[in-house]
Amino acid sequence: MSETIETVRCLIIGSGPAGYTAAIYAARADLKPVMYQGMQPGGQLTITTEVDNFPGYPKGVTGPVMMEEFKQQAERFGTQVRYGVVTSVDLSSRPFTVTADDGKTVKAETLIIATGASAKWLGIESEKKFMGMGVSGCATCDGFFYRGKEVAIVGGGDTAAEEATYLAKLCKKVFMIHRRGELRASKAMQHKVFNTPNIEMIWDSIPEEVLGDDSGVTGVRVRNVKSAEIRDITVHGFFVAIGHKPNTEIFEGKLELDGMSYIKTVPGSTKTSIDGVFAAGDVQDHYYRQAVTAAGTGCMAAIEAERFLTT
Repeated sequence: MSETIETVRCLIIGSGPAGYTAAIYAARADLKPVMYQGMQPGGQLTITTEVDNFPGYPKGVTGPVMMEEFKQQAERFGTQVRYGVVTSVDLSSRPFTVTADDGKTVKAETLIIATGASAKWLGIESEKKFMGMGVSGCATCDGFFYRGKEVAIVGGGDTAAEEATYLAKLCKKVFMIHRRGELRASKAMQHKVFNTPNIEMIWDSIPEEVLGDDSGVTGVRVRNVKSAEIRDITVHGFFVAIGHKPNTEIFEGKLELDGMSYIKTVPGSTKTSIDGVFAAGDVQDHYYRQAVTAAGTGCMAAIEAERFLTT
């Protein structure tokens, strides 16, 4: 007997602030949304310890707790949240055909993509060990915790330069570690970095190991790629700013993406190049990358999906 193909009014791919907010709004609009949480339920916030910049949490909250509360709120209004990863999509006609790793095929009248983006990491073991204990991929999110302290940041592009100057306003000193002898950042951003007195460049160097103890990060061991000299730098925070990769592999060739593989949306909207498909959160935003902005676009996507279905 062939499996019955399920048809839903609104399917949400991915969780996190964007996906869960979309689910809350879609459920309250009686769209009876179904969500596939993806490989990392709750998104990048689940690897963040303290979140202090999301409105409504005056005492702060941990990322995992916040995402669990978002999930509970989405379920309270009737969202069907499923563990699992979407493995393929067919967007050539509506309803759209989506297949998940649980073997189910779902036909969706509207689709909200909230698969997010993944920070690129160095891939060293100690980086994983101290994740959330001094290792971070977001200076804007976590810089506050290192006020008056010394920190290190790895990278040489615009993001690294921007985050280094942001950290310099909060921290006593910022060591900027770059594997080359010159930055890849724009001249304007380079000028900012070089004119910030408490940023010290560590040129031609790569981090070999993040140092720490039970309290968290205590330093970083760097190796000069030219001289092979090893140097230990005392820091309390270690920021990695070597870029993000949007989770858009299954949409390549099916939706219009920009030069960095983020989903292109109509300015001021979450509409994509295909009617009935909407994108929210970091999968379409490489500029802000904040939980609160992701939640905002999740709201937008659900409202646009509801309007699409009723017009």
